Formats: sequence, C-alpha cells, structure tokens
Amino acid sequence: MRLSRPTGGGPSGGDEDDSALLRAVARGDTEALAVLYDRHAGWLHARLARRCADEETVREVLQDTFVTVWRSAGGHRGRGEAGGWIWVIAARRLVDAQRAGARADRAATHAAAPSGASPTAPSAEERVLAGLEYGEVGAALDRISPELAEVLRATVVDGLTTRETARLLDIPEGTVKTRALRARRELRAALAAGNPGGPHALGGTA
Repeated sequence: MRLSRPTGGGPSGGDEDDSALLRAVARGDTEALAVLYDRHAGWLHARLARRCADEETVREVLQDTFVTVWRSAGGHRGRGEAGGWIWVIAARRLVDAQRAGARADRAATHAAAPSGASPTAPSAEERVLAGLEYGEVGAALDRISPELAEVLRATVVDGLTTRETARLLDIPEGTVKTRALRARRELRAALAAGNPGGPHALGGTA
C-alpha cells in the first residue's frame, strides 16, 4: 500500500467524522483510508519532522503509520480523539525507527573501532527507553499502579506531550502531570527496592 506525500496543513473535519472513517477502514474501505490520509497526513508529517530531522525516516514512519491504521482501525473504540489515536501510532513508529537507527549506528561504530577500544556508552535517554521495555525499569514499571504506569509509558516511551497523553487516556491534563510525578516517585522507589544503592534511572523530578 502506497500513499502520496502529504501536502495539507492541520487536521480538518470533526472527530465524529474521523471515527466513522475508522469504522469504514476497519470494514476494508480504502477510500475512507485515503480521506483519513488527506485529512491527517499534513500535520502528522509536520509534527514528526519536528522530532526527526531525517526526511526519509519521517516519510517511512508516516507510511508505516497509515499501514498500521489500515490493519488496526478496528482497535479504535471511540475512546479519545481519533487524531490522537493516530498520533500515538505515529509516535511509536518513530520511536521504533529511531531505536533501529541508533542500534545500526552503534553496530557500525563498534565495527569500525580499533581492536580493544571501548564502545561508546549509551546516553541516559537510551538507557531509560531500553529499560522501560526490557530491563529492570520495565519490571519495576509492572510493580507500580497501572494508571501511573500507563502515563509513564505514554510520556516517556511514546514521547507524547501532556496534552496528547490526556487525549489518549481521556483524563485532564492536570491529572496527567500529577500521575507522572507520582509514577516517577513510585518507580524510583521500586528500583531502589530491587537494587539498593543502585543508580536512579530517571534522575530528578519531572
């Protein structure tokens, strides 16, 4: 499935219309997908481009986003705005692409390094992102309250703003901020309990 490069600006139409289009996409309506693309690709492209300077990566992520929308439209149950739901897909695809690029860069750097040279240490952000899914941070995340964990996953793993997280989870922005602070405190406590004296992966308060 190939969709043309976006030329539009911000989203148009109401969320009720978007939800109806997603229901049509879930039934296999390619015209509905094209309308969604025309409506949302422009602002998605602009937002992705602000987070990633590589134009090719942005285009690939945008394409992959709408392929995912095509395959997963039935998963949208009308909770929150359809545009926010699509953006979460795009944000996750971008994180995946950036992680893959970072792994490839590290592999190339390691291969080119002189024998016996130490590889470049991953940044604090890379350690947190990796840990949230695969390491001790992920295990600690499972031990904190579910409503706090979902806020931390949205803001840290998916890189969503407070407003975007509020739309995704259908809660007020103030609640997002409060839960994010509580989540970080509980996560640090869980990490400390599992690794006394070890480093605090998330550092200071948000």
